[in-house]
Amino acid sequence: MGSEIIIDTTSHETRVALLENGSVTELYVEREKDKGIVGNIYKGIVTKILPGMQAAFVDLGLRRAGFLYVADVEPLEGAESLEKLVEDDAPEDEDKLLVEKRRQGRRVLDSPIEEMLQEGQEILVQVSKEPIGTKGARVTAYITLPGRYLVFMPMVDHIGVSRRIANEEERQRLKEIVRETKTPGVGFIVRTVSEGVDRHELHSDMAFLTKLWEDIQKKAALAPAPAVVHPDLNIVLRTVRDLFTSDVDRLIVDGPQDHQTCLEFVRSYLPHLEPKIQLYQGKEPIFEAYGVELEIERALGRKIWLKSGGYIVIDQTEALVAVDVNTGRFVGKRNPEETILQTNLEAVKEIVYQLRLRNIGGIIIIDFIDMEREESREKVYNALLNTLRSDRSRTRISKISELGLV
Repeated sequence: MGSEIIIDTTSHETRVALLENGSVTELYVEREKDKGIVGNIYKGIVTKILPGMQAAFVDLGLRRAGFLYVADVEPLEGAESLEKLVEDDAPEDEDKLLVEKRRQGRRVLDSPIEEMLQEGQEILVQVSKEPIGTKGARVTAYITLPGRYLVFMPMVDHIGVSRRIANEEERQRLKEIVRETKTPGVGFIVRTVSEGVDRHELHSDMAFLTKLWEDIQKKAALAPAPAVVHPDLNIVLRTVRDLFTSDVDRLIVDGPQDHQTCLEFVRSYLPHLEPKIQLYQGKEPIFEAYGVELEIERALGRKIWLKSGGYIVIDQTEALVAVDVNTGRFVGKRNPEETILQTNLEAVKEIVYQLRLRNIGGIIIIDFIDMEREESREKVYNALLNTLRSDRSRTRISKISELGLV
């Protein structure tokens, strides 16, 4: 069994589930009254500059001001670090990768933020991180516009190719196609889905994104600040753009209007995938029919039981996500060290599954059950490394500490 995408739409929310071999591996929810704002472009007003933090607050017209760090204001010196931009194929993470890599690969800044911005100044910014708790949205002055095949970077003169396209000949072909019509001063990242795509499709995507940027600039020039000048696509179209590839067997939608929207989108960009789009007509709710509802209930729980009888507990705070592993009802059959090792190894698979299912990012602390033998700790660490390879998100993992933490 391959991959399927299930879209469930109601009047107040839209839910999207990616099924791989019959199991839910990714779940996205967008509520009408609480839509995400990552990717939205705003014309904001600098309300406060913090020299001590080299950051500024920007009024976006939202409940809380956005936070703009100096590294997301100053122009790049070069594009050397951009070659590593798209390390994976995480659709909604590609823009975040662009921002993070810019920050990590940047030279020492020449100008402090108080010399680059002033209070009351109008500025065009894009949300790179959702607000959480008492913190406002993280914003960047480096705009990125993801298309079906490319990510457009109007502020960076560079051409990059997704690392997941391994064939060097294909990488060069794609670069040459982009270079043929690229305007000096702007850049493009070729996404993984572009592999094998012909020249016409890529040039069409380039033309569309360039025209979109021109329209955004015109709208921004006329809009009174603060205001949103370009909202990102809704969750249905983002799903088709980012997840619906040739590897997906079916995309099943339960709403006639969304079904029609999906059809119109793929007719413009992906006509060969049109036969894979289906309208669900069953009487039973679509998520119940495909067993997704049970997975959602499981994902929302703080405590998740393991098959052996052990369990993990997931707690999310503003600073980090803490995952605690416990033996629970599992007492084992031999010695305690083997019982603990088996529980930790089983927990590794469930933790990685839950991180992907819940779309958890940031700092994650895993408190494994204490293991006495170094050999056991190595087994758990290597299992975590190997299991995380199936996740499209980029991760950095520390060795198990003396306190048993990763």
